Amino acid sequence: FSAEAVRDAITNKVTSLPVALRRSLTWDQGLEMRRHAEITIAADLPIYFCDPHSPWQRGSNENTNGLLRQYLPKATDLSVHSAADLDAIADKLNGRPRKTLDFRTPAEHLDRLLSDDQLAGVATTE
Repeated sequence: FSAEAVRDAITNKVTSLPVALRRSLTWDQGLEMRRHAEITIAADLPIYFCDPHSPWQRGSNENTNGLLRQYLPKATDLSVHSAADLDAIADKLNGRPRKTLDFRTPAEHLDRLLSDDQLAGVATTE
């Protein structure tokens, strides 16, 4: 994918999230992020880069990459997959319980974060 395509895709996805969930993005040293400054401006999203050869600085990302390899082996040509195909894979991964989330799914965790009470920072009396 081109740097422009990555910029557009990240900007479109990130700006669909509430501002409270857009804290930062950490990336490796790939050329696809040449337009990172434009993403930062368009999405109000600071972007940080890991040191070369330091995958432990992106632990969650490395784990997710391993899970993605179950569906898309390394060097897979993503252009042969539709957005719907990739969304279906994301839905499967986001529906898998994770130990780091107390065995909740990422989708459940995001729903909780997106709840009005969480975004507003308001405690309920329920």
